[in-house]
Amino acid sequence: MERKQETTGIKLFTLNSNRELAAKIADYMNVELCDASIKHFSDGEIQIKVNESIRGDDVYVIQSIADPINENFMELMVMIDALRRSSAGTINVVIPYYGYARADRKTRSREPITAKLIANLIEMAGVDRVIAMDLHAAQLQGFFNIPVDHIFAIFEQAKYFKEKGLDHDVVVVAPDHSSVKGARNLAELLKAPIAIIDERHVDGKTYNAVIGDVKGYRCIVVDDMIDTGHRMMTAATTLKEAGATDIYACATHAILSGTSVEDLKKSDFCEVVVTDTISLPEEKKFDKLTTISVAEVLGEAISLIYNNHSVNELFDKSSDI
Repeated sequence: MERKQETTGIKLFTLNSNRELAAKIADYMNVELCDASIKHFSDGEIQIKVNESIRGDDVYVIQSIADPINENFMELMVMIDALRRSSAGTINVVIPYYGYARADRKTRSREPITAKLIANLIEMAGVDRVIAMDLHAAQLQGFFNIPVDHIFAIFEQAKYFKEKGLDHDVVVVAPDHSSVKGARNLAELLKAPIAIIDERHVDGKTYNAVIGDVKGYRCIVVDDMIDTGHRMMTAATTLKEAGATDIYACATHAILSGTSVEDLKKSDFCEVVVTDTISLPEEKKFDKLTTISVAEVLGEAISLIYNNHSVNELFDKSSDI
C-alpha cells in the first residue's frame, strides 16, 4: 500500500502494549513517534509525562487493551488525561485490540456489560475519536457517542492467502455459527465456498459435524481471535475427520492464553496466521505461527482521518488482492 495523504502535522504517541506495531505505523506514515515518559512505581501506579508541546495538535495514541489488560487500559486512561491537560487539539485513540469486547451483553442475571463500561471510561476521559480493528462485535461502535472508525484486517489476510495460492481448491470455514459472517467475507475475496462447524449437545455429549463439502479440499478456519484455541482446534479435528487436506487457521487477534501455544503446535493445522494487533512475547511464538502486519492499513486510516478524508477506500480493496 502506498501512502497518499499528508502526515507531517500528526502527533503520534505509543504506550507500552505494542511498541513494535506503533513503530511500523510511524515508519509507514513517515513520522516520528512523539516523546512521552511512562513509568511504573513499585506499587503498580502509573506515571506519564508528555515531553513535548502538543498544544492545539491532533494527537493519536496507539494502545492495545491486551495482556496485561488492566495495566494497559490504565496506561491509556492516564495518557488521555495527560494529553487533555496539555491542551491537545483533538485526542484520537487507536486500539488495535479492544479488550473486554466479549462482555458486550448480559447472558445471565446481575452481569456487567464491561465492553460498554470501557467505552464510557474512554469517552469520559476526553477522547474525540476511536479507531479500532476487528471488534469482536460490530455493534460495539454503538457503545460510543463519539466517532468510531472500525477497520478490518481481512484484506491483508486475503492477500496473504492468495499469494500462497490458496484461492482455488479451498473452502473457508466458520468454526461456529456466530463466525459465519467473517468466513463469508473472506470467502468472497478468495472466491471460495464456505462451510460451518455445527456443534450439537445430545444427552450430555457433544457432537461436531461439517455443514458443507470439505472432502479433498484445503480449508481456512477463520475467526476474529484465538484465545484458548479450543474452538479452532475442534474445527481442525472435525475437518480432518471429514476428509479435508491442508488446514489453516486465520485470526486477527492472537491472545493465545493458557496452553493454547502447546495445543496449537500439536494440532491438525499446518499454519496459524494472525496479525500483530497484539504483541506476542517470544515464548508464544512457534514454527506454525505466521504474523502479518496491519501497520499499513492502520497508518492509512490515521492519515485519511487526519486529512478529513473518507476511510471508505480502505473497505473496497478487493481489486488490490
